[in-house]
Amino acid sequence: MEFDFASLKKVLYSAVLSDVLDGFGHMSQAMQPFIRPLDDDAVMFGRARTGLYMNTYSVAEGENPYEVEIALVDDLKPDDVAVFGCDGPTIRIAPWGELLSTAANYRGAAGCVTDGLVRDVRHIRKMGFPVFHGGIGPLDSRGRGKMMAMDLPVACGGVIVAPGDLVFGDVDGVVVIPQALAGKVIDEAVAKVTSENRTREELARGLRLADVYAKYGVL
Repeated sequence: MEFDFASLKKVLYSAVLSDVLDGFGHMSQAMQPFIRPLDDDAVMFGRARTGLYMNTYSVAEGENPYEVEIALVDDLKPDDVAVFGCDGPTIRIAPWGELLSTAANYRGAAGCVTDGLVRDVRHIRKMGFPVFHGGIGPLDSRGRGKMMAMDLPVACGGVIVAPGDLVFGDVDGVVVIPQALAGKVIDEAVAKVTSENRTREELARGLRLADVYAKYGVL
């Protein structure tokens, strides 16, 4: 199913998507609150391309420790979101920085989310590329961590993300929409936004919260 991500990210927000997913019985689709945007104004929406990092403690002679990572970034398509899951203590590394942002931005990717660290922050902010991260730090992954595989389910920020899942991020957090539910979730979320807008308008005119909630059923 195709989506107009550019238009939808102007309408939707993480809270309404989380509420709709709750209604479908998927109550653990929001990443843990330590996952934050580099820019609070950033909104990210697209399809997941996943990579799994694991601990390493050295680099073998002649080895390219970035091989899988480079392959993933070079294969990003428009509206893809790079989702980098860091297994355990690899959260100490910064798998994402300015050069990967530059390459991903050129390819039309929608952003990146990692529960590891991010570096080159000033340059990425200046570029305006949406990046959601588990912290900021200067440590390169070389000799500390390595992407072992790409395009497989990974745990990122406490949520299992599969390739093709939809990933939405804004200042409130990052929400993952399972691919099989995407159409239904988007349709219901757009409808809920309409109800919330009407609720807001009536509350702003002074109507009682109880009466407006009874009318629209949103809060």
